[in-house]
Amino acid sequence: MSWTDEKVATLKKLWDEGLTTGEIGKRLGVSKNSVVGKVHRLKLKSRPSPIKRTKKAEVKKEEVKKTDKLSLLDLNIHTCRWPIGDPRDEDFHFCGKKVQAGNIYCEEHAKIAFVKPTKK
Repeated sequence: MSWTDEKVATLKKLWDEGLTTGEIGKRLGVSKNSVVGKVHRLKLKSRPSPIKRTKKAEVKKEEVKKTDKLSLLDLNIHTCRWPIGDPRDEDFHFCGKKVQAGNIYCEEHAKIAFVKPTKK
């Protein structure tokens, strides 16, 4: 496949209109990856990722901002020890919510940490 001047002009137009790389590829009869490669070679203005964050992730982020960020020294037998973030980052902390009886994690994090085996 070769990029003609006409296809390049159409690519630039569709890119400026905000179409996805997949949609541009369909209209030009090329693959999405071909469009991505050509956009980079032409050094067209980059755009934000079309992948949207879920509302759940945004809510959790807001909850973390509202609560105190607990360090390892702040934890006790009643606080969740689930690590949040990268330990090398300045804002690394632990969940700190109330734990389930006999557990080191809150209900939410216990569900992630302990998965019940399924019968075959």
